[in-house]
Amino acid sequence: MSEEKVLKQTDNTEESEEIDLLHIASLLWRKCWIIVLAGILVGAVCFSIAAFFITPQYSSSIMVYVNNSSISLGSASISISQAEISAAQSLVKTYIVILMNRKTLSEVIEKADLDFTYEELIKKIDAGAVDNTEVFSVTVTTDDPYLSQKIAKTISDVLPDRVKDIIDGTSMKIVDDAVVNLKKVSPSITKYTAIGLVIGVVLACAIIIISDMLDDVIRDDSYILQNYDIPILAKVPELLDEESSRYGYYSRYGGRRSTTTTDLDA
Repeated sequence: MSEEKVLKQTDNTEESEEIDLLHIASLLWRKCWIIVLAGILVGAVCFSIAAFFITPQYSSSIMVYVNNSSISLGSASISISQAEISAAQSLVKTYIVILMNRKTLSEVIEKADLDFTYEELIKKIDAGAVDNTEVFSVTVTTDDPYLSQKIAKTISDVLPDRVKDIIDGTSMKIVDDAVVNLKKVSPSITKYTAIGLVIGVVLACAIIIISDMLDDVIRDDSYILQNYDIPILAKVPELLDEESSRYGYYSRYGGRRSTTTTDLDA
């Protein structure tokens, strides 16, 4: 007997979970116009923010080759070991540290006649190795494409001399000079709009589901059967006058209601 009861309770639980999922899916489908509208509205807000309220940013880059001159013998042809290549790659990190040094950037500020402090300028510079090679890139991002190019060009002029003064036996060469790039790198209007659409849809779904979970109004007899497994003995129609709201039973969504009697009420 006990095993049969456990199996029966398990079946009821699984059935209730399935019914709840179906109910949620049906609920979201009925309210799909609200979900779509919320996505469009939030997406439009994010689009407006990206297009009209965020200052566009432009970048300009240079590429620098790290040369370990200790393995260079003029025009002689030699084989370079993996250790020597790794040494050149490790110099990339050293060069980046020298670039981000206060003295180096102070020289860049002075030579380019910039209105930035060291702390402000360093936030606008990004440097890193290119695919684990002996080449690294330096990217400058500001709200003016010509200013970004000017700063990057100044860095390419200042950095080689700084490296020669600090590190013996090494040098660097500019692989790619800075150019003016009129295409903004941020903000991405498409990305902002897509994020807004997703946020709007998720919020609308969450609000609809939570509102339904907090709704404790019983609207029909099937709700009692599905959730409480209580047999219904009878349904008594509401016979009072519709204007007598003192005794009438109404749904929060409007409409006349009948009174359902269960065996517990009896």
